[in-house]
Amino acid sequence: MAWAIPGFFVLIGIELLIAKWRGRDVYYLNDAINSLGLGMVSQIVGVFTKLFAIGVYGWCVTHLAPWTLPSNRVWVWLSGVLLYDLLYYWLHRLGHEVNVLWAAHVVHHQSESYNLTTALRQTGSGFLLGWIAYLPMALLGYPTEVFAVIALIDLLYQFWVHTEVIGRLGWFDRVFCSPSNHRAHHAVNDRYLDRNYGGILILWDRLFGTFVEEDDGDPPVYGTRAPLQSCNPLWANVDVYWAMLKDSWHARHGLDKLRVWVKPPGWRPADVAARFPKRPFDIRHARYNPPLSRALKIYCLVQFALLLLVGVNFLDVAPHMPWAPAAAYAAYLLYSLWALGFLLEGRRIGQWLELLRTAGTAGWVAISGRWFGIAHLDVRIVVAMALVFGAGAVALWLLAGYERRHGTVRPVPG
Repeated sequence: MAWAIPGFFVLIGIELLIAKWRGRDVYYLNDAINSLGLGMVSQIVGVFTKLFAIGVYGWCVTHLAPWTLPSNRVWVWLSGVLLYDLLYYWLHRLGHEVNVLWAAHVVHHQSESYNLTTALRQTGSGFLLGWIAYLPMALLGYPTEVFAVIALIDLLYQFWVHTEVIGRLGWFDRVFCSPSNHRAHHAVNDRYLDRNYGGILILWDRLFGTFVEEDDGDPPVYGTRAPLQSCNPLWANVDVYWAMLKDSWHARHGLDKLRVWVKPPGWRPADVAARFPKRPFDIRHARYNPPLSRALKIYCLVQFALLLLVGVNFLDVAPHMPWAPAAAYAAYLLYSLWALGFLLEGRRIGQWLELLRTAGTAGWVAISGRWFGIAHLDVRIVVAMALVFGAGAVALWLLAGYERRHGTVRPVPG
């Protein structure tokens, strides 16, 4: 995945240029950074959890499968792709029909934009239950390495379908998951809701009655029916879990406390809905797009670009690090994304959290000469990092002062 990141950004750049050329606004800075940040959270969590899913799968292949299929046969790979995609269809469908699974999958749907950064908007909690869906492959004896590679193929395929700059593709739309088909899947319009679950093939949807064709007369409106209204990637991952916990706690009947977790998304116990009503969904609601000054947008973009580089370094070195420093490195990145999320919302607390991050990083590197997993940094790297993060702290301090004087920040987090 780390190797694929440069390709992702090349394609994002091409999509952005095509959209601008056509006079379309498909990117919003805070939304795009939030989506990419959620992709980072997913990869950070994955460093510590991927071995869990792979380990469970491998154990099942070794101890429960009556045979092991040969990994050097073409038919094993082709049948494996078909079976994986079928199992993905059902996992994806259940992710829209069972609340606890939706709580993980909702992250991918929260964006009110639809572009290639949306494809990278992935959950950090899907590892908890998602692995169960693929156990049939293990019980049928598909080797672990076959499963892992096919899973990556299926995931990478789905990147390119998250775009509005590619229209209908004729016969391709009838067989495969395509941009047109997947646009309908991400829409909250009544026509499109909970349709088109296929990962590579859309044939599963046609077979099981969940296919809908995109209609030019009813353009897709993206997002969820319980809008996130936040740029914070950590909150995005816990939003629905928190809502379920509250409803379960407030429910007066024991069975309702359990039903909250397994009923479809949006279901609430009658007594809870009566005592704690929620505003009805309005498909015409205003897009969540907090106003930011041009200077603050540039600052956030530069800092996020630097954070991406640090994140790529983490993905490269963390698997080879002892657990404790790898966890500390992950915590640093998560804190950084959390602070930047508040900043993208125009909240004053974001300025203080970000100042603590940039100034603290500059000071720590300058004083200790260390970085996560590296006991002694080259002096030139120490100077460069201290200057870069120190300059960021100074720039934000000056910018924060200017914006406070002009009243362009929100004083407290809501």
